[in-house]
Amino acid sequence: MKSIIILGDGMADEPIEALGGKTPMQYADTPYMDKLAELGVTGRMKTVADGFHPGSEVANMAVLGYDLPTVYEGRGVLEAASIGYDLKPGEMAMRCNLICVEGDVLKNHSSGHITTEEADELIRFLNEQLGSDRVHFYTGVSYRHLLVVKGGDKRLDCTPPHDVPLHPFRPLMIKPEVPEAQETADMLNDLILKSQEILKDHPVNRRRIAAGKDPANSIWPWSPGYRPAMQTMQEMYGFKQGSVISAVDLIRGIGVYAGLKVIDVEGATGLYDTNYEGKAHAALEALKTNDFVYLHVEASDEAGHEGDVDLKIRTIENLDKRAIGIIFEELKKWDEPVAIAVLPDHPTPCSIRTHTNTPVPFLIYKPGQEPDSVTRFDEFSVLEGKYGILEKDEFIKELV
Repeated sequence: MKSIIILGDGMADEPIEALGGKTPMQYADTPYMDKLAELGVTGRMKTVADGFHPGSEVANMAVLGYDLPTVYEGRGVLEAASIGYDLKPGEMAMRCNLICVEGDVLKNHSSGHITTEEADELIRFLNEQLGSDRVHFYTGVSYRHLLVVKGGDKRLDCTPPHDVPLHPFRPLMIKPEVPEAQETADMLNDLILKSQEILKDHPVNRRRIAAGKDPANSIWPWSPGYRPAMQTMQEMYGFKQGSVISAVDLIRGIGVYAGLKVIDVEGATGLYDTNYEGKAHAALEALKTNDFVYLHVEASDEAGHEGDVDLKIRTIENLDKRAIGIIFEELKKWDEPVAIAVLPDHPTPCSIRTHTNTPVPFLIYKPGQEPDSVTRFDEFSVLEGKYGILEKDEFIKELV
């Protein structure tokens, strides 16, 4: 049976007083997720392995069944794979955000969701001014970019910038975990401070400030690692061909290492204005020839990071009606059965504006299977689900 995973990044949350004690998933109108829960089998998944930070790279790799202690090398390597950079032995990759600093405070992790065109101009400028034989900057998407350091020591304590909005940035700068990594930490912190000096008056930032937008006035490198040793999903699960659909570099990078074909969708932004319908139709087209499709939508995570409850509800409803609904209604017409799974990768509670490691709800619908008693899809309804709590590769093995 062919299968598709539809992942709403950061969709899970916690009860919110303004919603009458409901979570955004409980409050949102989601007829298609609820119908799939009614027809399928539900449960919760532990997507963040013990000892790991609840990042999207950790959680999405877990959803795909990878053993994190064996293969995890951080976000940077995934950004590199996504943009086609082939990491060489001895090269350390880091995710490099363009952030907004206001005084001594890290105002936000995204520079007000800077456009890729503006960011490319800044990243090229940074590479000209701060790059060297050892240090190179590469453009990614929006605020998410790549820093490659030859001979860097990855044993570093780095703070994800989306975890610390409105915090003073200096206490959060990079620290060595071992004495041998001190030189790498010092070099990276020097790059952060130098970037602030040269970016503050850049024409791109002057234009953004004049337009009332946040400037991209600092880099923030984090999540270091070397090239991972990952098996493909074909090798692990035996299907012939699979695809990944996402606007987010790190998810596309996971797809590259997992042996999945990366499918581009026009208008896929990684934000709440993304092309839901385009992603849904691309997934259906891929399922005609593929055994497996991983459809990732980032919008709810970004709404959670902004602490915007109303926006998060809207992103959940958009995912339901403008993506899941299209896929479900079309697959009902197919002669060939297709298994559908829906889940978040991790919660991104609006109250704290960052990720948590709480197990997430999931549903698996396979035509012809015996459903459980759950009829709604949210964080609490699935507590009555047949699966209980799954971890490691248990979820993916139930699906494919």
